[in-house]
Amino acid sequence: MPLADLWPAWRAEWVLHEDEDLIVVDKPAWIATHPPEPGRVDDAHTRVSEWLRARDGGSPYLGIHQRLDAETSGVLLFTRRKSANPAVAEQFERRRIDKTYVAGVCGLPARPDRGELRHRLVAGRDGAMRALPPGGKGGQEAVTRWHIVRRSGDRTLVELSPETGRTHQLRVQLAARSAPIAGDTRYGGPPARRLMLHATSLALRHPATGRPTTYRAPIPAAFETWLAGEATSLGDTDAIERALREAADRRYGVSRLANTDAFRLANGAGDGLPGVSVDRYGQHLVVSISGEEAEAAQDRVLDAAARLGGAGVYLKVRPKHASRIVDSRRDEFAPRAAVRGDDAPEAFTVHELGLPFEVHLGDGLSTGIFLDQRENRRRVRELAAGARVLNLFGYTGAFSVAAAAGGARSTVTVDVSRGALAWAGRNLAAAGVDPEKHALAEADALVWLKHAASTTARYDLVLLDPPSFATTKTSRFSAESDYRAIATLALRVLAPRGKLLACTNHRGIVRAKLRRYLHEAAREADRRVVQMKDLPDPVDFPAEPGHEAHLKSILVSVA
Repeated sequence: MPLADLWPAWRAEWVLHEDEDLIVVDKPAWIATHPPEPGRVDDAHTRVSEWLRARDGGSPYLGIHQRLDAETSGVLLFTRRKSANPAVAEQFERRRIDKTYVAGVCGLPARPDRGELRHRLVAGRDGAMRALPPGGKGGQEAVTRWHIVRRSGDRTLVELSPETGRTHQLRVQLAARSAPIAGDTRYGGPPARRLMLHATSLALRHPATGRPTTYRAPIPAAFETWLAGEATSLGDTDAIERALREAADRRYGVSRLANTDAFRLANGAGDGLPGVSVDRYGQHLVVSISGEEAEAAQDRVLDAAARLGGAGVYLKVRPKHASRIVDSRRDEFAPRAAVRGDDAPEAFTVHELGLPFEVHLGDGLSTGIFLDQRENRRRVRELAAGARVLNLFGYTGAFSVAAAAGGARSTVTVDVSRGALAWAGRNLAAAGVDPEKHALAEADALVWLKHAASTTARYDLVLLDPPSFATTKTSRFSAESDYRAIATLALRVLAPRGKLLACTNHRGIVRAKLRRYLHEAAREADRRVVQMKDLPDPVDFPAEPGHEAHLKSILVSVA
């Protein structure tokens, strides 16, 4: 089965009801109701429309009357023809539709086992809603009836029936009751694999017949798992396969990116698979294993990955600590051949947003491209027009390829590895750029920068993504202790009104610490920072619940 078959527009099993007037679906979590921004195609409205178009042809009509947050799963209704709109719209506007939800919460006392939540809600400056203290004036009234469904220790499943429809009503009211929903980081909920909120039923009068009708979506298995204490997903091959397919469903939007066949399919604990990541490279998968639990489940993980389809599966066993230096080409860490299915060519080309990159799946722990930097490469491509670009710790030149494709006046790729630079040269050649404009410098980045700072060479865009740890013949680099020094030198070679893209995936450097390093580096370099912008995490690299994402990226603009 081709890997592309993992990403259908919609699945028939997610359809709860369909007739000439309505289609009602069980929306999975992580899918928005409608496009959150222009160009997005991974929302429920777009995906259901595409599914209907592929099934029935033509241009299906799909009217939106209801909205569920992207993180909330459950019953979602669309109208199938315009004549159904007035009857449905009137029921929503007059609050004649009964909705029921189930939430997983911590901290809710066992008694009473039912009651009513009544608050006045206002929007804060950050866009989050909050409940006013008792007797507070202003805001909008929010009323919700509730009762306990089931408990296990401090964890409770509670059924909720909102009588009003305010933004984030259930989430804010439960937080105000000191029982925030698990997984709701915005309103103080404890960590969980997902937001534990599910729309279980929707009752209305059918727009054609006027008969009372109720549509129900079963409580997802993840709720029972959470109630039982978050049992691991690595217990058996079937459970691992289900978790991998669920993670793949979350990557639908990435799978639809133009001319892109390399991205992360599953990202460790962020996708409920602790210590396991799975990457797609064309028609092959690369499974990375880290930690005792994942190592013990290695064969089950590989078997589950093989069930997803594709040509073959490669294995990488990563050291628990990045500072542990190993011979990454040893078979125990990175077998040269596929461990399931067929081997890939020793070197072949994948594409990311239309750009070609050479990859080697069986040559050590690295493959030739860091997939978590896709969105940063897109940004570099947008920023590079007419710019002089410096790519430090350039590896195989992926940032340089993106800059060249964006119309950079010139690029310089600096890396200590002659083999990596030769690879960068092949990537640049494959992209069809003028080699005279794109220099390759074999050097220790710190040494190279010290020399460059003493010359008149300056760059409009500097890309700084050092490894967490690195050892050369003459030096040893640790991001935690050396990042500020390298950032200072990078800022010294930045041209007026230039930009520095500063990244790190060192787990000991949280985003706040990285910002502090960069502010300190700017002071040491005597550069005035105009803007320091945090860049969002890649959607295919979700963070472990309760933790910050591993990749931190900040775009620094100077005067």
